[in-house]
Amino acid sequence: MKRRDLLKRIAREAQTRGGEWVLVRAGAEHDIYRLGKTVQVSIPRHQEINEITARKIMAACEKELGEAWWR
Repeated sequence: MKRRDLLKRIAREAQTRGGEWVLVRAGAEHDIYRLGKTVQVSIPRHQEINEITARKIMAACEKELGEAWWR
């Protein structure tokens, strides 16, 4: 999955549900994003993100976006 597609997908869903998706810190290899007030997610800075990693990132967002929101 393309990194930009993953970021857009999470941001769109957060906006739909009235949450916020904010870049907290940009690192050399990973960016840290905050979803709502409780969830922080580390996203690799690769253009292409492995499907397994993308699913784990989306699963980490379930606390704010609801169970299986990406399906």
